[in-house]
Amino acid sequence: MSTTLLGALLGGCGVVLGAVGVWRSYALAREALVPFVHEGDPTREAIEARRPVPLRPRVRLVARRVALSLAWMLVAFYGLYLVLRGGALGGW
Repeated sequence: MSTTLLGALLGGCGVVLGAVGVWRSYALAREALVPFVHEGDPTREAIEARRPVPLRPRVRLVARRVALSLAWMLVAFYGLYLVLRGGALGGW
């Protein structure tokens, strides 16, 4: 297998990985903001207000979604790294 073909393969995989990573990261970040936009049930809010902040379900949900969004962003950055390495290997 020639280095040009291998570089193109790495670059193509990197582009796909970067696009999917950015798309999933954006989708999860958007979902993380939903609890801040929509108001909840007043009774549920009163019950949750008595709990400590880290144990509130909405806080944990937002933290989980933000962490997953950042993980997908790391996948996207790895895709960009593959594009750069593929370009260097392919000579473009």
